[in-house]
Formats: sequence, structure tokens, C-alpha cells
Amino acid sequence: MPTSIITTDDLMEFKMELLEEIQKLLERESGNISKKWLKSTQVMEMLKISAGTLNGFRTKGILPYSKIGGLIYYDSALIQKILTDNLIQNE
Repeated sequence: MPTSIITTDDLMEFKMELLEEIQKLLERESGNISKKWLKSTQVMEMLKISAGTLNGFRTKGILPYSKIGGLIYYDSALIQKILTDNLIQNE
């Protein structure tokens, strides 16, 4: 069995290739898994509403939220449920 010498350059090249493969896997999997918690900007974009409207939804109790420090998070599953529960079907 022949012996080969591994240099630090070889290790760095291997590291970069490994990191690229991990990044590709993470990108592929992130498309399959929806985010559990959304920030205010993401909710505004998703619902196509302004910051004032979102604030009104919070204060009126329409959208439940969690606040950590100065950041507000919304449960994406609850938003979907609220949208479904308030679905109006015209006959």
C-alpha cells in the first residue's frame, strides 16, 4: 500500500470542499423546513401589511407574539391557523 504525505494545503482544500458540501446540504434542507418563528419584517412581508397594521394586530390580540428583549417573534403555524380560521368562502 503506497504512502502519501498530506500537507496543510491539502487539509485546507479538504476543509473548504467539506464546508461547501455542508452548505449545499443546509440550503437544500432549509427549503423543506419552514421557519417556526418569524420576525416582524417577515410577517409584514408575508401578509403584505404595514408596521402600523401589524402593531394593531398585536394590541388587539389578533396575532399572538413573543417578545425577547426588543425583538418580537410570531409563530408561523399560528399565523397560518388564524388565516385558515378566518377564511371567508363566498357561495
